[in-house]
Amino acid sequence: MAIERRPLREQIREELMLRLDRGDFAAGTDINEAALAGELGVSRTPLREALITLAGEGVLESNQGRGFRFAPVSRKEFRELCAIVAALEALALENSNPAYLEEIAPELLRLAQDFSDNIAERQDIERHDDEWHDLLLSGCTNERLLDLITSVKAGMRRYAHLMTGESTPMERAAEEHCRVAECLIAGDRKGAAAALRDNWVNGMERMMARIPSEEAQAAGRASARRG
Repeated sequence: MAIERRPLREQIREELMLRLDRGDFAAGTDINEAALAGELGVSRTPLREALITLAGEGVLESNQGRGFRFAPVSRKEFRELCAIVAALEALALENSNPAYLEEIAPELLRLAQDFSDNIAERQDIERHDDEWHDLLLSGCTNERLLDLITSVKAGMRRYAHLMTGESTPMERAAEEHCRVAECLIAGDRKGAAAALRDNWVNGMERMMARIPSEEAQAAGRASARRG
């Protein structure tokens, strides 16, 4: 793990999130702090600081006296998180400068049209999607609202590895992104906000079947312990 000139806890948090995105950690996995600190080449103090941050973002669960574990995935939780992000992003969009939104709309449309070109690599898809949403919300000046969106999205990261490389869901997402951009080009900010909410709702529905039931997760953890 390369050491950079920023707080070590931030570097550790970022490394753990990257590993989570790759699917290195299964939902519900307990964290062995001593082993993880040794693997990363860091002391327990900055590691624990990073774990506490991730617990506050909903990525981890903390059990007093029992350490941390990656929070289990849940269809109910994912549905609730999507609803929250949809509402917050729509609010940010509605509070952005209309002239600025019309200015960036053509670039949003271009990015949306290119979206399906990245279906081969999941991490490329996620990066492209993040870039699109970051640009969409770049006109919002409410920093607290943007921080809240970032925090809630962090709690959704452990669902990322459940995505597949199927092209159809990506093509549908591209169409939905295009619809948001087209509304902005037409100066229809309310229509864009509605299309954005629809994008989150539709994305949620596409993901639900990929989230294993609590029973399946429990069986998987039991199998892993026996192995």
